[in-house]
Amino acid sequence: MSVTALAGRLRAGELSPREAVEAYLERIEANRDLNAYITVRGEEARAEAEAAESASTPRGPLWGVPVSVKDVIDVAGTRTTAASEILRENVATRDAVVVQRLRAAGAIVLGKLNLHEFAYGALTTSPHFGATHNPWALDRICGGSSGGSGAAAAADLAAGTLGTDTAGSIRIPAAFCGVTGHRPTTGLVSNDGVVPVSWTFDTVGPIARSAGDCSLLLEAIAPGFRSEAEGGAARVGLVTSLLEQADPYVAAVVEAGAGELGAQAVDAPVLEHAGLIQQLIMLPEAAAVHLPWLRTRLADYGADVRARLLAGLLLPATAYPTGLRARGWLAEQVQPLFERYDLLAAPTMPIVAPLSGEDPVEVAGKRVPYRLTLIPFNSPWSCLGLPVASVPCGFVDELPVGLALAGRPGGTRPSSARRRRSSGRPTGTSGGRPKQFEVRCAGLYTNPILRRGGSNLCPF
Repeated sequence: MSVTALAGRLRAGELSPREAVEAYLERIEANRDLNAYITVRGEEARAEAEAAESASTPRGPLWGVPVSVKDVIDVAGTRTTAASEILRENVATRDAVVVQRLRAAGAIVLGKLNLHEFAYGALTTSPHFGATHNPWALDRICGGSSGGSGAAAAADLAAGTLGTDTAGSIRIPAAFCGVTGHRPTTGLVSNDGVVPVSWTFDTVGPIARSAGDCSLLLEAIAPGFRSEAEGGAARVGLVTSLLEQADPYVAAVVEAGAGELGAQAVDAPVLEHAGLIQQLIMLPEAAAVHLPWLRTRLADYGADVRARLLAGLLLPATAYPTGLRARGWLAEQVQPLFERYDLLAAPTMPIVAPLSGEDPVEVAGKRVPYRLTLIPFNSPWSCLGLPVASVPCGFVDELPVGLALAGRPGGTRPSSARRRRSSGRPTGTSGGRPKQFEVRCAGLYTNPILRRGGSNLCPF
């Protein structure tokens, strides 16, 4: 059930918080093979539900709604492992600010979700806590690093989830799992109490069944955000250089979806520099975060994360300041695009979810390292700190395809557009097809987001 629908039923007294918690705990137990959770807070969630029912304080917009958060976000009294051996027994002493805000809105925290180790990769195949599987096809990856959040949202193992995004970590699993994920404008949401990757780019954001759910969650964790009223039609530019790099079948689905939004083709070759610029900044910052452990616990890292962190140490001293200067230059080059368009559209990923262990992957008949497929499509928006949502727009081979919609920095012009498409049914699931959905996109204050979405849930 969506966040919006569940919150309404709870307010109407059709369902109690305890009943909602029990229903989700049963689903989590029945779908343990997904490995979406690292820690389930069963008894704590039950106690919080009972406390919510008996409290005399005003009920917030998320009163009684069970949610879960990525296991880099602190929840007091619960482990924050970051899916790592190094933090396996690390117990948080206080709630992260975003958890405090969820609780203030009335939400109940079900548990902590699996991820790529230290949120520094895009697979969610931790060697320490195991891989999370894609609800649409268990032999495929769910993406990352917020893979547990994407899988839990798709399989209805929480009403809504929080992930983090440094270079695509919310958008990639949202696309691969057929749900909506939103990376807010950098700085809009507090990172206090979140295990860092790169302080320049780290951002907490929602992954949920619909854009409306993401908007509701974002209003809770970002006091400065409010959904604006709808206005005229959005001016959408479809980035042709990214469309041309995608698998042709994926590109066709994205082009059709963007076409229904009235998108016009736009040439933006400058965006190809974003990946290199972000790496020049992100790699040294991540290495600096981990330097004490790299000196004392190097062998406790998974091989891929260890190699990436060591690469950050090996970059020349000029790399970081060069990246910072180049980032400013890139922002100047991209700004004119947002004078012509409210939103820029592109494939979230150039492929559908690959098979577990498949690397390199095939893109348009060529074999490409998996990591190199994601950088060109995700870095343009995260490098500049822009708000960007990944929304489902169709299917290729019965696997979801994501459409990325990035907004101008600090944009204030409300706009709306409509999107409609039938969903398919994931392999090995029970229940009927997901209903058709309709969403509206809005160029919001610092935060364009597709809103008021209906169900696009994978009925796992």
